[in-house]
Amino acid sequence: MRKSAREKREIEAMASKAKFFLILSLLSVSVRHSISEDPVPTPWPLQFHSVLLMNYSGIPQIINLWYDWPNGRNFNIIQHQLGNVLYDLEWNNGTSFFYTLDSTKTCSPAQLEVGILRPNWLDGAKYLGQRHVDGFLCNVWEKVDFIWYYEDVETKRPVHWLFYTGRQAHVMTFEVGAVLEDEKWQAPVYCFDGTGTTVNDVALHQNLPLMTGVNNRLLHQNYPAI
Repeated sequence: MRKSAREKREIEAMASKAKFFLILSLLSVSVRHSISEDPVPTPWPLQFHSVLLMNYSGIPQIINLWYDWPNGRNFNIIQHQLGNVLYDLEWNNGTSFFYTLDSTKTCSPAQLEVGILRPNWLDGAKYLGQRHVDGFLCNVWEKVDFIWYYEDVETKRPVHWLFYTGRQAHVMTFEVGAVLEDEKWQAPVYCFDGTGTTVNDVALHQNLPLMTGVNNRLLHQNYPAI
């Protein structure tokens, strides 16, 4: 049966409409796929040990970072170049101790607003694309205009942290699952009995890592990081 001219026009119109909706559907899928392609930062392991090479205005430090989320504690052991070792012990209830283990018996306890960083503290970070840093191709994110976080594209390990002050952390080692012995998490007795020496807070804290500052900034951005 031969189709009338009217029927042919209707069929062509239906075909054109179907083609339009197909293109629209494909574009929608493409946009959703493009949006979902942005990588997200890998959450921190529940426990790890990392050696960090810090640099701030040409002043180097070596930090042994011990992160222990299940036990609610974080430890930065900071070696100043040709200088003393400073211990920065942080607990999830906001209690911190900054002390030395040398003959000066220096200790400054502090009660902070926030505890240690959650493993997912980078949730919601803004993706900035890929950059080469320290010889690695990295995905880069920015969090609350405070820290720029570089993660190796291939291994998903952190490589480099850049703070808004210009301080840089180069991640030299990253041992997932490493745990420091319990007895080494105990602050010395002079932090509790009043026999320790308390030094000027500015002098003591000026070279500390800035992760506590990250958590403070997250707190004031109403982000559930504590």
